[in-house]
Amino acid sequence: MEKTLSQWIIFAIGFLAQGLFSARILVQWIMSERKKKVVSPTIFWVLSLMASYMFFIYGWLRDDFAIMFGQVISYYIYMWNLKVKGVWSISKDGQPDGSKNNIWWKAPLLTILLVTPVVGIGYILTDLDGFKQQFFRNSDIPLWLVVYGSLGQIIFTLRFVYQFFYSKKRNESYLPAGFWIISLIGSAVIVSYAIIRLDPVLGLGQATGFISYTRNLMILHRQKKREAEENTKTSPEEQPVKEDS
Repeated sequence: MEKTLSQWIIFAIGFLAQGLFSARILVQWIMSERKKKVVSPTIFWVLSLMASYMFFIYGWLRDDFAIMFGQVISYYIYMWNLKVKGVWSISKDGQPDGSKNNIWWKAPLLTILLVTPVVGIGYILTDLDGFKQQFFRNSDIPLWLVVYGSLGQIIFTLRFVYQFFYSKKRNESYLPAGFWIISLIGSAVIVSYAIIRLDPVLGLGQATGFISYTRNLMILHRQKKREAEENTKTSPEEQPVKEDS
């Protein structure tokens, strides 16, 4: 009974994290549909950061290294995108900037968010042998499945690495076509991993993203087509050269 109850609590944490992940995609999708172009709203990255925090905890409680590994890299990319959008704007004296959107708790919150993964890694290093035994020699998850699941998480996480470098060149937060294509590929691998693991949290969370990923690619295609047509209309037409009489 106690084991069943603890499993329900663990699944509740996972479903809440996946709910936040799904919410970010839904919000981004709706905002993109309204503006008729792919957008990268601040709320998308806020929900991503919150969900990543909780999903890492879920992976730890499930003894699932693949889930934990996938969150570590993307976590800081979420924070970088929020930085580009000015959410972490802090003055030289360590205090939040004077704009109305900045509140006193930003500096301590930023510190906590930056330090938490470092503390987690430090905790792991204090008992490295125990960590290996727990996550890589788990009889419930064979090594080949850990590798397969980690591969899916790597592919899925690469979309944010790609997004990071693409956005950094433009000096703005942007979600390009490559981001959505990698999302589809990584999601397919993770869904198959979830089916093998009999993990409803992972499976449902990824399956719901397929429609949004595909739709964003369609919106992006139409956006580029529309922009190309507008550029053609606004470009100066060639005028015949008049000869001097």
